[in-house]
Amino acid sequence: MDIRGQAAIVTGGASGLGGATARMLAEAGAKVAIFDVNQKAAAEVAIDINGIAIHCDVTDDKATEAAFAKAAADHGPARILINCAGVGPAKRIVGRNGVMPLAEFKHVIEINLIGTFNAMRLAAAAMQNLESMADGERGVIICTASVAAYEGQIGQAAYAASKGGVVALVLPAAREFAQFGIRVNAIAPGIFSTPMLHSLPEDAQQSLAAAVPFPKKLGQPPQYAALVRHMIENRYLNGEVVRLDGALRMAPR
Repeated sequence: MDIRGQAAIVTGGASGLGGATARMLAEAGAKVAIFDVNQKAAAEVAIDINGIAIHCDVTDDKATEAAFAKAAADHGPARILINCAGVGPAKRIVGRNGVMPLAEFKHVIEINLIGTFNAMRLAAAAMQNLESMADGERGVIICTASVAAYEGQIGQAAYAASKGGVVALVLPAAREFAQFGIRVNAIAPGIFSTPMLHSLPEDAQQSLAAAVPFPKKLGQPPQYAALVRHMIENRYLNGEVVRLDGALRMAPR
């Protein structure tokens, strides 16, 4: 798909992987709507890229429907959806202070997995009615998984389960939406330099970077955005989850 002139939505687009993706899409000529619960940060990015910021909690079906309607009213129906909204708290299933509260597990699943599905279903519903383009294509949906879906570490049960769900969602969605000319892919990042990681001490960040086989450094959000761009532009890439991790395979802890 040619990105120029297309309406695009980035959930979690106020910072990190989503922020870099929103900037890339704008530079490529897209009309970008940033969905995020952090309205202030989203607005700052939107000003920089001449996009729009819309407050959206992807776990709220009505609020997300309203956000899609607002984005369509301003930019037209989106042909591009990038799901980057997510959280990654670490907690053992059974720790020193007892078992993980069920509400905490549900919270991660609701944002990372159900939120991804929520945005996907609404985007696809609108895309299927759009005029087809080259090769019959109508839209592209890209989700954010994680290497934790494959090698979840101790303390990552909720996060790994949520991202494993995202991985499992890609192929059936791609198969279902094929009749409409909508592609679905996902990226499974390794250890990236994002606000989530920056909460760790500097020595911990350096230790994580050293664990990457090559290059021995943290991934940078623009590298994620570059892969997003390739997935959008390569019309034969469909139903795939691509690891972006410098050949990293996570240890148990």
